[in-house]
Amino acid sequence: MRDTENINKRMSKSAVSATVPGCIWKCTMIQTENLTKIYNGNPAVDGLDLVVGEGEIFGFLGPNGAGKSTTILMLTGMIEPTAGRCLVDEIEVAKDPLAVKKIIGYLPEDVGFYGNLTAEQNLDYFARFYDMGAKERKARIEELLELVHLDGVTQKAGEYSRGMKQRLGLAQALINDPKVLFLDEPTANLDPEGVREYRDLILALAAEGKTIFVSSHILSEVRAVCRTVGLLAKGKLVAKGTLGEVARTLTPSDEDVVRIVVETRERLPDLDDPEIVAIERNGNRAVVRATSDIRDRLAATLFEQGLHIREMRVEEPDIEDVFMAVYRR
Repeated sequence: MRDTENINKRMSKSAVSATVPGCIWKCTMIQTENLTKIYNGNPAVDGLDLVVGEGEIFGFLGPNGAGKSTTILMLTGMIEPTAGRCLVDEIEVAKDPLAVKKIIGYLPEDVGFYGNLTAEQNLDYFARFYDMGAKERKARIEELLELVHLDGVTQKAGEYSRGMKQRLGLAQALINDPKVLFLDEPTANLDPEGVREYRDLILALAAEGKTIFVSSHILSEVRAVCRTVGLLAKGKLVAKGTLGEVARTLTPSDEDVVRIVVETRERLPDLDDPEIVAIERNGNRAVVRATSDIRDRLAATLFEQGLHIREMRVEEPDIEDVFMAVYRR
C-alpha cells in the first residue's frame, strides 16, 4: 500500500469538507429503518435503526454471531430484509440493488477469487462489470495493485497466502472507485505491517469523502481508525457514538461515578468531600470515586495543605471491560 496519499488522489475525483473533524456531515450515506432479518423464526438482525454520514469511518462492533455480516449482506444487496429497509446514498437497496452495487465496494470476511487467474486477470474480470474500457481498466488495475503491494506478482491467485488474498480483496473492493466501502473483518489475515498500511489507506480514503463501514470484533483496530461506532448484540443496536460515549452509556448504573486519579509527591492525606464515594489508596497515589468531577476542589484542598500534585486526571471507563460485560449480559 505504497504512496497511499498520491495514489488515492488519482482514485477519487473530489473530496468533501464534511470529512474535516468537527464539520457537519454533508448528507446521510447509509441508513437503516427497522431493518430485520429472520432465519427459521430467529432474528439475526432485529429492528436496526442506523444512520452513517458521508465521509464517516463507522465501526460496527459485536461478537461473532451478533448479526454484523447479515447486516452488511442486506446493505450490499446480497440478501433481502424480512422487514424494514436500508438505503445507500438515498437508494433503497432491496428495490434497486444493481444501482447500489455501482456505487459501493465490498470486502467480505472470506474473500474468494478464481485460483487459475493472476491478480491482474481477476481484477480485469471484475472491472468489466462496471463497463470500463480496456485502457481505463489497465490504468486502474495498475494503480490498485501498487496500492496493495501486489504489483509485479505473477503467480496465480490460487497460490496466494491468506494475507495476499486479503490485499487483493481490498483492491477488488476499490475497482469501481466506490462512494461507500463495506469491510467485513478487513484485518483478519494481515500481518502487522499490512494492518498499519490498511489503517493509512482507510484514513486517506475517508479524507477524500468516501464513507467506510467497518465490521469487526477487534476493538483495537476499530479504535485506530473509526470516529464513531455502533455496538450490536444479538441483532440489536445496543449503543452508538464515539468509543468513549458508548463505553459511558453501557457502564452499569452502580459504576456511574467519576474516577479521578490523584498522585502527589508526598503521602496523600485524608480527603473529605461530600461527593466522594470511595478512595482506593496506594501510597502517594489514589483513585477517587466521586459523584461528579471534583478535581478543582481536590486540587485546592491539596494546595492548601502544601502538597505537590504530580498527576490529576479523570480515568475513562475501560472500553474492553465494558463491552465484555455487555456481551456477557
